[in-house]
Amino acid sequence: MIDKLLIEPKTTALLLMDFQRMVVDSYAVDREALLGRVQRLAVAARNSSAMVIHVVVGFQRGYPEINGQNSVFSSLKAAELLATGDPTAEIHPELTPQPGDVVVTKQRVSAFTGTNLDMILRSNNIATLLLTGILTQGVVLSTLRHAADMDYRAVVVADGCSDKDPEVQRVLMEKIFPFQARIATVEECIGAMS
Repeated sequence: MIDKLLIEPKTTALLLMDFQRMVVDSYAVDREALLGRVQRLAVAARNSSAMVIHVVVGFQRGYPEINGQNSVFSSLKAAELLATGDPTAEIHPELTPQPGDVVVTKQRVSAFTGTNLDMILRSNNIATLLLTGILTQGVVLSTLRHAADMDYRAVVVADGCSDKDPEVQRVLMEKIFPFQARIATVEECIGAMS
């Protein structure tokens, strides 16, 4: 039996990762339901005084951050996607940042690599991360691994994550993530914060 999920809002941050127009439109499964669940969780986090952080992919015009050997991002450069100011890079309107939210811009898969996320978390005494995002096999996996190595307590919000491959989603949630995180639902997290 799994212990009841406990969340201390003052030391918790909800990470909304890669919920950008292009990513949602291209990769989200059952996107309206996903966005609705994540939006409810964000509202609950704000109401409980937990920190809400939007993590987005963004590049300068000309894509100087992308090496041609980077197989993940070189296709974005070729298609001229997710550059600063481009509509594809905008946070989805269902999850528009609210006053008090923080936005962290990344140029790699993990929310930590090359960003100021760790500084923001430590400056605000954050110990627990609620992870949501698209793709589960991308940003969620990479960020969880990084967070665990940095001694954060991680909760992967299973129905706040999306992956186009249902088998990958299942294996990550059932077999891989439980080694480094608690797996929970949006409703469990909302209940634990109230």
